[in-house]
Amino acid sequence: MHGTSSQKQNTQNLNSNIISSLSELFLGILLIMAECVSDTAQAALCRNSTAAAHLKVISIFTIFVTSVMGVSMPVMLARYFQGKSLYDIAILVIKCFAAGVILATSLVHVLPDAFAALSDCQVASQHPWKDFPFAGLVTLGGVLLALLVDTVASSHVEHTHYTPVETEEKEGGAGSLSIELVSGGGGGGEADRVEELMRLKQKLVSQVLEIGIIFHSVIIGVTMGMSQNVCTIRPLVAALSFHQIFEGLGLGGCIAQAGFGFGTTAYMCFMFSVTTPVGIILGMVLFSVTGYDDSNPKALIMEGLLGSVSSGILIYMALVDLIAVDFFHNKLMNSNLWLKKFSFLALTLGSATMSVLALWA
Repeated sequence: MHGTSSQKQNTQNLNSNIISSLSELFLGILLIMAECVSDTAQAALCRNSTAAAHLKVISIFTIFVTSVMGVSMPVMLARYFQGKSLYDIAILVIKCFAAGVILATSLVHVLPDAFAALSDCQVASQHPWKDFPFAGLVTLGGVLLALLVDTVASSHVEHTHYTPVETEEKEGGAGSLSIELVSGGGGGGEADRVEELMRLKQKLVSQVLEIGIIFHSVIIGVTMGMSQNVCTIRPLVAALSFHQIFEGLGLGGCIAQAGFGFGTTAYMCFMFSVTTPVGIILGMVLFSVTGYDDSNPKALIMEGLLGSVSSGILIYMALVDLIAVDFFHNKLMNSNLWLKKFSFLALTLGSATMSVLALWA
């Protein structure tokens, strides 16, 4: 009898736990639905196509001017101070600041936005987006893609400019073969060959870095151009202006150190400056032609996937081709402890500056 009473008590406790769990589950679902409805209502209040169009026109010119200022400043200073004693130090510090900006851009701006887009109420409730963290997976794919491009391009550069050739040496009438490395531009010592290879590597880094930044800038521009949310666009205008200045400083420092010719330098600076404004115009055109706004689930999925790829590329470039190269393989930094400390401070300052902008965009 006592056992039966105890069994009934256990059954009642089990039923009570099940009911409690179901209640919490339904309450959680209701809270999520309420949050989604609240977000949708807030977005509806902020939607104003006419005001948004005016803000986007202003942003096109503002972002273009700030982009030109940011990317051209290191290039102009480099051409003026090149050959002077502080030139190499200044370029190194600018690059470290740039690495911090790019790393914070990828981790604090791009990646969280990608996760947010793919976890939106309209997306996260669909299969297969609710079943797997695709933002992290695609970011990993972006890292591996950047590694593949970097590896293939570096191998191509080394194979093209430094190939083994056989030279015949005759001693005492007997022929012997020796292998030596010759560059595409002629002879020179081992130090000259290493220096030229590093310069070619720096050019490659600058070009791949610009591709990653341009890819990211197009996504930002198209997203902003498609948006009709005034509450979102208004702070974005100021935040993106500062964003382009800091990111331009970083890219401009890499371009300056690579030592491109005037034509290539001008072209790279121009492409960086116009990418975000062109992206905004493209987004406005897409919205006017198709009515395909940024709150559409398919638009959110595309934004999340492209943002994840862009984030992976930027993370790889910042950590591998900028931070690792300068802090572990730069002779100037390794020979000066105070310069390494100052460079780390510049890296931290760049990261902090870009991270603070996340308060507005």
